[in-house]
This record gives sequence, structure tokens and C-alpha cells, in this order.
Amino acid sequence: MKLLGLCGSTRTGSYNRALLMAAAELAPAGVTIETWDLRRLPLYDEDVRLSGLPDEVTAFREAVRAADGLVFTTPEYNRSITTSLKNAVDWGSRAPSQPFDGKPAAIMTASPGLLGGAFANHHLRQVLVYLNVFVLPGPEVMVAQAASRFDTTGRLTDEATRATVAKHMSAFSTFARRLAG
Repeated sequence: MKLLGLCGSTRTGSYNRALLMAAAELAPAGVTIETWDLRRLPLYDEDVRLSGLPDEVTAFREAVRAADGLVFTTPEYNRSITTSLKNAVDWGSRAPSQPFDGKPAAIMTASPGLLGGAFANHHLRQVLVYLNVFVLPGPEVMVAQAASRFDTTGRLTDEATRATVAKHMSAFSTFARRLAG
């Protein structure tokens, strides 16, 4: 199973990028996660779309289309998802033939705060439901106080959180396979 990982943070030392790497490490055998750097996408502009999709946008849409499922990680910015993630969703959601339609997705968030990005997690669910993306209902992964869960190299070291991520990835693998029939 080939999954596409999309991290809403563009920061080099991002806890959410580290969380995505942990998901790849803890995924069941036979499941791989290829990441897509959202910094490659230009800001969404309807005039640009109407004149022809930029090459990077086409490549992004094809990566989404080719994936067996999507794994999102994102910090919470002002009780919502990041601009870079919303931009990617906007590029992918437009005609022709939006590639998110019918895809299974997993969402994980990490934050230095006590709620672990809960508002971003649930806001992203709302956005994806509109695009007919099937989001894994649980177990949810919202890593609170992220600074204490990762080491200085970005490795997820908290054993309870590692177990939750592994359980999440196992459940997502089963969920995505069921959706595929």
C-alpha cells in the first residue's frame, strides 16, 4: 500500500513533519509513505488555473491520484489548518477531475499546547468531507505538549505516543483496504 504524506508545516524542525516520519516508521509491513513538500506549490490563483495548471500542481494532483491513501499531519494555526495545507487542498479540489474524491485519509496533529492541535484536526475533517474524502474516524492522534514527545533530532520517543501512532496506522491500513474492496 502506497500512501502520500502531506505535512501542513513548512518549518524544518516541525513536530508535524517528525510525526509524519514516525507514521512512516510505525506503519504496518507493506505500507509506505511518500511525502510531498507543499512548499513546491504556488499560491492558489483562479486566473492561473484557468490558463493551465502549473507543472508542480499537475505533479501534486497526480501524486494524490496515484496514492492508495493520504496521511495528513498539521499544526494548528488560529484554530484551523495551515495556509500551505489549505492551498494544497484548494489546488487539488478544482476541476478537472479532482483527485481527492473517494480517497481514504488519516489525520494526525501535533502541538506544543495542551490540546494537541484538536481544532486543526477537526477543521481538516470538515474540509475533506466536502471533497468526498473518507477520513479514518479513530483512533485519533493529537499529540499534546509535543516538545516533550520528540527528541532533539525529531524522533518520536514517547512510548505511549508511538503506540498510539502505530495503532492509528494499523487501523488506517485496514480502513483503506476495506474502502478499496
